Amino acid sequence: MFDNILHQSASELLSDDIKKERLPGSILFSGPASSGKLSCALELARVMSCQIGGEKKGEWNCTCPSCLKHKALVSQNVIITGPGNRTLEIKAAKNTFLSQNVQNTKHLEASRYLYLRAVRKLTARFSPVLWEGEDKLSKFSPLLQKIDESLELLTPGRTVPEPDELEKILNDVEENCLKLEESYLYKSLPVSQIRNFSSWAHLTSSNGKKVLIIENAERMQDSARNALLKILEEPPKDTVFILTTSNRGAVLQTILSRVRTYNFYERNTEHQREVIDRVFHFDPSFAGGVIPETVDKFLQNYLSIQPSVVYEYSEKYFKTIAEGHVPDIPLIVSACNNFSPRVLFKIFLEGITEAQKVLCSKELGSQGAECSALVVKELREVLNNVTVFNLNPASALEELARNLMQINYLNGGVFKRAYERVC
Repeated sequence: MFDNILHQSASELLSDDIKKERLPGSILFSGPASSGKLSCALELARVMSCQIGGEKKGEWNCTCPSCLKHKALVSQNVIITGPGNRTLEIKAAKNTFLSQNVQNTKHLEASRYLYLRAVRKLTARFSPVLWEGEDKLSKFSPLLQKIDESLELLTPGRTVPEPDELEKILNDVEENCLKLEESYLYKSLPVSQIRNFSSWAHLTSSNGKKVLIIENAERMQDSARNALLKILEEPPKDTVFILTTSNRGAVLQTILSRVRTYNFYERNTEHQREVIDRVFHFDPSFAGGVIPETVDKFLQNYLSIQPSVVYEYSEKYFKTIAEGHVPDIPLIVSACNNFSPRVLFKIFLEGITEAQKVLCSKELGSQGAECSALVVKELREVLNNVTVFNLNPASALEELARNLMQINYLNGGVFKRAYERVC
């Protein structure tokens, strides 16, 4: 049970709660990005539906019909919703599948499942149940159909296509997934989808528990939060709600009071490298003999622009403000691929966070520390505006520049003085 969730104590707590039949109907998985929260939520759904009884219930190698459907993420009893970037994982899983197929290794079947699951973690968010009554449903349906037709060729049990044919299939799927995510996936969970899955959740299930997974539950506007709260106040008995978040403090307190939290933690470097090796079978010879230190850094290798380039532009952005000038935001946005995928915008803000640390020098004393705190607060606000309220990144950076310039001005040009001391 939970054999594929590595180095997270939450899996042990969940196993114990399941065995003692005290698992609640509303759960929150809280922890940093890439700590296994969504994988654990999907594994919990599989374990609860497993048709094998006794001590063997929920084993990863179980071949009961329900477990096979859950492994391939085709069970009708699970719905995944919530915003999130899935294309990096799809690209990484694609690379694993191709390399394992060429080498014909013992991990080929595992890499097939890894790929299918990576794609379906995205396509599951476009279930007709969630999008009923919306105009976009008819627009993205052709894309979904193309993806499903391609995945049908890769169904477990079928012979894997020849390398050239497989690469063509995976390239087509990746292209369609990119279109699906960039053009149609919401940046914050809309209230319409909460109302739609509420109706689904209240339907009686004839085939065990239903599971509703909401990823990035902190990324909701007030109307959506209130609608979710109403469901959690009177949850349907046949449905388990699993919320995930990387920012528990941003989740409505009244929602927190109605869920049981299971904490996930940042794995150390050794454990993260083990995850990269065991899940993606990464060959370090392709990276100069070095396995990336974190899962996030591993996945960022598949970005259209390397993080180092984004960090360079974020440092220039902050330094330009420190010198009293307005940054060339159109140039920055263009150079950073319009911050698509949105994870590039988060990386850009992380770069500013690093650059502003010059304010914390001893020479600047309390004034520098106070200004640093103000800058960090502005960065959190602008990230929230882009990820939750879908503010255009260019507009967000213009607003951020104005606010940072004001902090600098009101504090006698402290940004510039900080840079002068460093130089």
